[in-house]
Amino acid sequence: MYRDRVIAPQDGAPPAFLRLAGHPLRWRLLSELSRSDRLVRELKVLTGERQSLVSYHLGQLRVGGLVSMRRSAADRRDAYYRIDLARCGELLAATGSALHPGLRLVPLPAGKPQARARLLFLCTGNSARSQMAEAFAKHLAGDTITAASAGSHPKSLHPNAVRAMLEYGIDITGRQAKHVSTFAGQRFDYVVSLCDRVREVCPEFPGHPGMIHWSIADPAGEGGSDAKTYPAFRAVAADLHTRTEFFLGRLGHAGG
Repeated sequence: MYRDRVIAPQDGAPPAFLRLAGHPLRWRLLSELSRSDRLVRELKVLTGERQSLVSYHLGQLRVGGLVSMRRSAADRRDAYYRIDLARCGELLAATGSALHPGLRLVPLPAGKPQARARLLFLCTGNSARSQMAEAFAKHLAGDTITAASAGSHPKSLHPNAVRAMLEYGIDITGRQAKHVSTFAGQRFDYVVSLCDRVREVCPEFPGHPGMIHWSIADPAGEGGSDAKTYPAFRAVAADLHTRTEFFLGRLGHAGG
């Protein structure tokens, strides 16, 4: 006879995050989205599963708050899915604590690439999103990366992009927009498109760089006063800051 009895917890169900992310297909979808925003048809090809099944499980991940969706600016019939890595990190940490108070997951510090990496950020105008992403990459990674940006239809740097970046202590005043053809024939380790339209017309670069897409709406929208659109620029800056940190973390801790 056992002297100590094993007392079962009143609620033996695992945390919701484990139940949601632990499904093999949902885990595969999260893994793919951790690398790049994707269309449903792309995820269908990557997973080898029926599109209806992929859509169903993406819906489950959306309900659980791990994934979000936005309509493509290039074709409104399409939708891009993205993972909320910050939210996943919070839930993973809470999951460890739920099993035992000592199992608190400590996130790795933001990493810097182990080998010098060349990055190119692209959007349509090179007037906001790609300029901001380039500046964040340089600021966060220092001289361990070489970052550049360009656009398919360059136009002047938006004053709200300058203003939003100043909130992070980064001054991009005076930066000039460049056409993507400026970098034709150059080699990059990664090419990151931040605009659905420019993804459709992105040229090929030598050396088969890693192609990554971040589906981010143009903060300038349909125009309007600088004061009216500034909240959108602040939101884009926050999104890019988070995405860039996680991206550099992948390069720094997983070798890319």
